[in-house]
Amino acid sequence: MNNDDASGSKIWEESKGRASCEELAKSCSFYRKVYSELEEIGWEPLRRLGGDLTFFSFHILDKKGRAHILEIQLNRDYPKSPPCVSADVPYMFALEWSTSSRLKHVMHQFQKHLDNLQEFWSVLDDIDKSLCVVDAKQPSRASSVRRIHAGFNTFLPHSLFFSIYRLLIHFYSGNDCILIVHINFNDPKSLPECRFIGHMNNLHMIWRRNSQKWSMEKSFPENLEYVLGTELPRPQGLHDENDHHQVDCGICYAQFLPTDEELGARSGTRTDYTCENMSCNKSFHSLCLTDWLRSITTTRQSFDVLFGNCPYCSDPVAVKINSVNRVN
Repeated sequence: MNNDDASGSKIWEESKGRASCEELAKSCSFYRKVYSELEEIGWEPLRRLGGDLTFFSFHILDKKGRAHILEIQLNRDYPKSPPCVSADVPYMFALEWSTSSRLKHVMHQFQKHLDNLQEFWSVLDDIDKSLCVVDAKQPSRASSVRRIHAGFNTFLPHSLFFSIYRLLIHFYSGNDCILIVHINFNDPKSLPECRFIGHMNNLHMIWRRNSQKWSMEKSFPENLEYVLGTELPRPQGLHDENDHHQVDCGICYAQFLPTDEELGARSGTRTDYTCENMSCNKSFHSLCLTDWLRSITTTRQSFDVLFGNCPYCSDPVAVKINSVNRVN
């Protein structure tokens, strides 16, 4: 090897060394920045963390105590390139980003997005709790579709008009049908798109003729029954305050609280809280659930509401403290 070759080889090795140092410096800077921003958010909501700090997911509760998972993917040139975000929501928000933005700004924008979807999820929760949803498991928070069983048995005495439709239903077919409703996430209380599958295809005619009766003042299940002129089947085990069927508390295993002056207005009352997870559906006394949540270190409090997890399925629960306070 001549002197020129040796000199060229040495320069090449030195340039490789400088490039490696620059890459290492960039990597260290990236790690320091991401780590500091994670500390700024807090480690409690963190659920998953990639070894190279380019991927992580957060567990976030909305105003109603519903749990959501936000996933964030970073490029190596972060924050020059904005994060890629995904979540179990019907549509993603438009991320506002600049090179001075931080991960906490992503969290704030996502929380605001959840706030905008509260009415949408409240309508879906009302459907899931009040009607027979066909889906085998709890539907995704991203889905705006519900398949509702409509094997009609009991008809509401609205008017002669609906009585005629009752006769038509029994005349033309059997008594089994699936309603597929598409809820508008921008206006969830409005009249939904609806399809009918099964033997009661003539319900489509009833739907078309009565759709103008849809009222923004009624709940979604009430509107469905009113427009169709019939009472829809309820989920198995569903009970309301007027139902004499009692359910034991999942914590104290009793139907009623003790008769005790210390409990004030709650003395002798029955279970008044039910887990929103339809596959769990456990009932509790709010007082028992509050005492249990206070004994768990992961429970957090925001104003007069305790946020924690169901003792049975670990899904999020939220209990208002003022409504369960004992008399001092």
